[in-house]
Amino acid sequence: MEEELGWEFIQIYGLTETSPLLTVNRSRQEWDDLPVEERASKLIRAGAPALGVTLTTDAEGEVLARSNVVLEGYWQQPEESAKALAGGWFHTGDGGVIGDDGYLTIMDRKKDVIITGGENVSSIEVEDALFSHPAIAEVAVIGVPSEKWGETIKALVVLAPGEEATEADLIGWCKERLAGYKAPTSVEFRDELARTATGKLQKFKLRQPYWADQGKQIN
Repeated sequence: MEEELGWEFIQIYGLTETSPLLTVNRSRQEWDDLPVEERASKLIRAGAPALGVTLTTDAEGEVLARSNVVLEGYWQQPEESAKALAGGWFHTGDGGVIGDDGYLTIMDRKKDVIITGGENVSSIEVEDALFSHPAIAEVAVIGVPSEKWGETIKALVVLAPGEEATEADLIGWCKERLAGYKAPTSVEFRDELARTATGKLQKFKLRQPYWADQGKQIN
């Protein structure tokens, strides 16, 4: 967009509970002479805290925020409000990392992180690797039960029209690009994936059938 259309790319991050935003990321003058790939790697971050916003992360890597843009509480839901605002911080539900320069990078929704064999795996990182395969149109990566590992990584894939790929193809593709423990152990091909009216993946619905016999609460 920048090179071919002359547009400026600006990234913002926030939630309904933090209207309008928590962070902003726009190109800085000192980045102008950087190679395209390096500049892009800086611009894909959620950004630096907006005016009046303080960010931190807790021991589990969840992003916490304080600001006058944070909600005072949920309407007639005191228990949910207390949980969301525990310790005087708003708990975003997002996992992230704050760099030495103060810029926030969102890694995944906390509830979408897959814990396999004691290792935390970002479903988004695995999805990004799979999206780089030319045969894939849509993908959702979820954790499913595993007797050995607690949970293991499954990829739900919609192939692009006219394209073909096997489970072994896609697992091998990931192993070439990610640490071995981050690669899916199984791939299931679908005609479509459950989404909200605004197009967001409904991962809790995708996970539910696999955990139905495990007594695990899915949300």
